[in-house]
Amino acid sequence: MFNLTNIVRPNIVALQPYSSARDEFEGSEGIFLDANENPFGILNRYPDPLQKQLKQRLGEIKGIDSQNTFIGNGSDEAIDLCLRIFCEPGKDKVLTFSPTYGMYQVAADINNVELITLPLNGNFQVDFEQSLPLLQDETLKIIFICSPNNPTGNTVDGIETLLQNFSGVVVVDEAYADFNDASLLGRLAQYPNLIILQTLSKAWGLAAARVGMAFASTEIIKLFNKVKPPYNISSLNYTAAIQALADTQGFESRKALLISEREKLALALAELPLVTTVYPSDANFILIAVTDADAVYNTLAQEGIIIRNRSKVVPGGLRISIGTPAENATLVTALKNLSA
Repeated sequence: MFNLTNIVRPNIVALQPYSSARDEFEGSEGIFLDANENPFGILNRYPDPLQKQLKQRLGEIKGIDSQNTFIGNGSDEAIDLCLRIFCEPGKDKVLTFSPTYGMYQVAADINNVELITLPLNGNFQVDFEQSLPLLQDETLKIIFICSPNNPTGNTVDGIETLLQNFSGVVVVDEAYADFNDASLLGRLAQYPNLIILQTLSKAWGLAAARVGMAFASTEIIKLFNKVKPPYNISSLNYTAAIQALADTQGFESRKALLISEREKLALALAELPLVTTVYPSDANFILIAVTDADAVYNTLAQEGIIIRNRSKVVPGGLRISIGTPAENATLVTALKNLSA
């Protein structure tokens, strides 16, 4: 049975968070003499520490209350906060399934938390027979699952089985969920141990702005806000996010184009002799297996085409992000020349 108070670090429970007068002020206009800012300039004021306007707009789009939303400096900030809130360094553990996003390992290492890694099965799905016995370990506090998974591109099935059988938190990283509409956001009320991560970096095209989101129970979001730095999102990135979210028509159009290009590229890649496998994808990238991944990767790089070599985690694996129609055509031509 999940009990939040049982898994939060005691020092986090006792923590007195930094609080500014701007946190306590409800208005938007006034004479601000509280934060030792310079009264002159364009970017002279600290940003809204709780990003209220951005959360309101996200709520309108995603149907999630602001009280259930955390805005982070990319999803990576939320990943780090999960470890700092729930895991005692040198004592507690987290679990993930490989191959997957590499920052789970990096964040665990930085926080001195052991990461247990179980392999996904041949279809890149969770092996529940292998996984469920591990969930009884009282030092296991977090499960990280990327769905659609990076670098494999597939949606992970059966996540609710983990939620139902684990007394810690399950963090579902949905960085690519906009491309397959299979989000678990509608399950937040049902599972108090569910944390969903999303981002504006992928489908919304704001990778440079570093704006990520965590959606969870009100109690968990309060913990995120308690531990985060006071002004973790700059005014520039905050404004860029609000402007991007205003253009939902453009968002849908660009997303549809990327999905269409993904399917066209998958068909073209499947026809190339050097490609042995094109894995199904629900994301904005395709994982393929080739006969000599290092040679293909290096040759493309010499031609100024940069892809991701993932052959160390998937045999022969190369991950290809979906580019513009012209960029995708250039890639296919280069690969055809390699096959000749």
